[in-house]
Amino acid sequence: MTEQERRSIVEDELFLLRDSGELPEIAYHSSLYYLTEDQDGPGLVLTESEQRLLQEAALERCQEIILRDLMPDNRDLGIYRGPQRSISNWQRYCRFCQRIDQRQDEAFRESVAQALVRFIRQEAADVEEGWRASSVNCTSEELFIFAEEVGVSRSIPDFGRLFWR
Repeated sequence: MTEQERRSIVEDELFLLRDSGELPEIAYHSSLYYLTEDQDGPGLVLTESEQRLLQEAALERCQEIILRDLMPDNRDLGIYRGPQRSISNWQRYCRFCQRIDQRQDEAFRESVAQALVRFIRQEAADVEEGWRASSVNCTSEELFIFAEEVGVSRSIPDFGRLFWR
């Protein structure tokens, strides 16, 4: 197999990972299996660099999914699953990082914190104005715990406005 063919095969898997569904870690392990063990696969011995690229693609997909459900503009779309899904996906992301011995990206943690604050503020304003029913599908305690995990203080006044009107 030429180096170009090898690169092309790995790039195909990277593309599939980046476009994977709700469980990027499963897609990652499926890619590993296909590339290294599957009888119909290329039977590669992946370099550390290639394995890291696959991990990064899966992590990026995890990040997209977490943020997707914290975007107020998505609340009325079929792709929206609510903050409960972000919480679940955040927990999966953290466990995946641990399993692959990857430190959590602090910049991403900050992005999640900011997205959560924007979401809560928009949700609180929309509910208070009567423009919509709340799309929060988790308890306030779950939301507070998530906020603490990503570094948001409990002192944000919008939390109280949303849940204890």
